[in-house]
Amino acid sequence: MKKNYITIVSLILCALLYQPMAGQGIRKGFQEMTDYEITELVDAFYALRSGPGPDLFDDMADFHAEFFNFDGTADPTRLDLHFNAPEEPTREIFAAWHRVLTFEMEQAVQEINPELSIPYWNSTIFQSPTDALWDENYLGSFDDAWGLGRTLGVDNRIPTPTELANLLTETDFLTFTSTMERLNVHRGGHVWTGGAMNSGLSPRDPVFFFHHSFIDWVWSQWEEIHGTSTFIPTSMIRYDGTYVFDGETLPLIDPNDITDRRVFGTFYAEDGLVEMDNYIVSNTYHPEEVFYYQFTIEAGNNFIVPAGAVARFESVNEINLVPGFEASSGSSFEASIDTQNGNTSKIAPLLAGREKNPYPYDQRQFEPIVWEEGGDLLDDKPIIITAAPNPFTEKITINLSKRKDCVIEVFNMMGMLIKEEAFQNTDTLVIKNLFGLSSGYYVIRVSDANGNILVVKRVVKM
Repeated sequence: MKKNYITIVSLILCALLYQPMAGQGIRKGFQEMTDYEITELVDAFYALRSGPGPDLFDDMADFHAEFFNFDGTADPTRLDLHFNAPEEPTREIFAAWHRVLTFEMEQAVQEINPELSIPYWNSTIFQSPTDALWDENYLGSFDDAWGLGRTLGVDNRIPTPTELANLLTETDFLTFTSTMERLNVHRGGHVWTGGAMNSGLSPRDPVFFFHHSFIDWVWSQWEEIHGTSTFIPTSMIRYDGTYVFDGETLPLIDPNDITDRRVFGTFYAEDGLVEMDNYIVSNTYHPEEVFYYQFTIEAGNNFIVPAGAVARFESVNEINLVPGFEASSGSSFEASIDTQNGNTSKIAPLLAGREKNPYPYDQRQFEPIVWEEGGDLLDDKPIIITAAPNPFTEKITINLSKRKDCVIEVFNMMGMLIKEEAFQNTDTLVIKNLFGLSSGYYVIRVSDANGNILVVKRVVKM
């Protein structure tokens, strides 16, 4: 079948708003991947281990294990990756370093197929060993083929939606990143999976990158709300301009330069929609930046394809170019509806040759991580019990775990305050008269009488 093409050319070149070291990628939940994407991604992972170059999984895992944590060791001055916040801010790089490592793997995958990206595993929702993620045609086959020793669900410390909601209310960056890292939002995916994932060698398991794509999404959500991510280090081990992999010196990266996920051309899709904005295509890593998503792609609000740049949007269903999108004169831009990969018509035989070349890891024991909780990181904030219905039509009821004087604010996705209401000494907050709102996403923020944020919740208006 042929693809249906829409070619967009704009004669307006807007001033550059965000000139990133851009890559590309629409990251979606693992459950939103097409059969085509799943097969191509799994085959790409096997190809990265089987050569012809060095084993990227092995290199990343060995590096991660070597620099995992040096607290309490003979040389505590050595730079490391974990358990530095909040007490050691001069060494803290957890969120930024794992963002770059996940991007490095994504770049390697895109060298094989530019339509791929690293999906995310939202472990607050998908918590069963029978979820499709663990099917043999997804990530299930790697357990035996690579000797990963998974123990899915044996250790059930996995995050809840309430834990995630509470984490997003934290206003201090160092406390936020420490809580995220040490407690279940991050720790849970590792210990629940078990085996290699519960060790310093966790990047040997491909699900590590699905998990850290989710952690990156969590950081992105927090940064959109608070916008105060700050690092003291100005470079990071592996990304300090000296580390060489496969004959190439990896770049020096200042963590403060990558607090916005759009620096790497990363956009997160949720519930069948990806909204892409405030981004300039630069072709830094790819001669063509490809953004592929099964469902609706919406681009606007200063998404710019400047003169000389090359970009392509590809969806199986729908592409919307809204005000603020610009493809300048002299650029090359295509928006296409993919009528081939919406089914399995061009998929090669599934994992062909995998049994012949499994490339298993050696059978040495994975040493489990001793997860450091770092003391009492959480205060006595009330927690959200329910926010229903979601999606809503006319009203939303929020139930808290304790009575409180509260202020509720409702924002649209442009950050405009559209409704505010105060409540006294109650644990049940009812927001009424919402029927006049247009359909789409909104953010509800609940604060106490002193202005401290208690709950931030994204909701959908039908």
